[in-house]
Amino acid sequence: MRFFRIHLFTLIVLFPFCSVYCHAQAALLMEEPFGFFGLANPTGHTALYLVHVCAETPVKLRRCEPGEMGVVISRYHGIDNYDWVAIPLIPYLYSVGSLDDVPSTADAGTVKRMRERYREAHLQSLGPHLHKGNLIRAGWTQLLGESYDRRIYALRFNTTPEQDEELIERLNNSPNHSHFSLLFNNCADFAQSILREWFPGSFGRRIFPDLGITTPKGTAHSLVKFASKHPNTDLQVYEIPQVPGSRRPSLGTKDVAQSLTTTGYAVPIVLLNPYLAGGIFLDYLVSGRYNSIPKHPTVLGPDDLAALTGPMRAAHNPPSTGEQAHGAASGEPEESEGLTEANQVWEK
Repeated sequence: MRFFRIHLFTLIVLFPFCSVYCHAQAALLMEEPFGFFGLANPTGHTALYLVHVCAETPVKLRRCEPGEMGVVISRYHGIDNYDWVAIPLIPYLYSVGSLDDVPSTADAGTVKRMRERYREAHLQSLGPHLHKGNLIRAGWTQLLGESYDRRIYALRFNTTPEQDEELIERLNNSPNHSHFSLLFNNCADFAQSILREWFPGSFGRRIFPDLGITTPKGTAHSLVKFASKHPNTDLQVYEIPQVPGSRRPSLGTKDVAQSLTTTGYAVPIVLLNPYLAGGIFLDYLVSGRYNSIPKHPTVLGPDDLAALTGPMRAAHNPPSTGEQAHGAASGEPEESEGLTEANQVWEK
């Protein structure tokens, strides 16, 4: 009887702790392209949001303390030769340390000042002479205030504490030196290297429609397809809208076939290899686009981020009205209404 009481007491004491830490979660962030580089390379950007992993420094990870909201981690080019950098969620999205300071609109000057203030206060360990970025090459500004530049889709899913611990140990103990390559070692390759460890056999390169290049859309497609076969993944999709004011609305994310068939790249490819161009165009006509995003995902403004950062809901995304939240920019997801095998999970 005494033994039973001890175990009952232990369960009562540990239950609140386990309800938070005995499960873990992450989100794949599929980010739309913008500006001049977005026109030249319309595939966008990919990052991973880790709910229970935090940054001791921008290049050293640790477990989060109660009340912390996790980090966004991604591969970058031009950040003092670092391969990956971890930024807390709120400054990554909005360039501020508190949700109370997020503006509903922000012009270019305001965004610039917010980024510079946050960098001066929190990112000096990355070096005082980081490249700021320009029209052609991105710099440290890509680490902060992403929601002022583009719309982001967050594909949230279950992980385990063991996976979090393994990732922290692996990244902290591995050389963090950049070998960035747009075609063979880009931001989506980094995300897939982590997802392959968590979900073996589910992520890889595709000749069609991506010509063997890892893309944000292809990575999201693979995650949705995996989740359709593994309901315990509990995949949920959210839209984090672009805060209006500093830029025009971001562009729709494209796979390689879409990029080649809808931009001027198609002309030189036809001249260099008409058979390859014909195969790409045929694949685009037959297979169409990746359908990884439900037509009306739940929209999360700054006041609604608890849906992304808090405990997982019991059910998958219900049909949403697409109503916009605080700070939301207008525009519908680019995906078609028809469902494929890859996104039938939304009807479960």
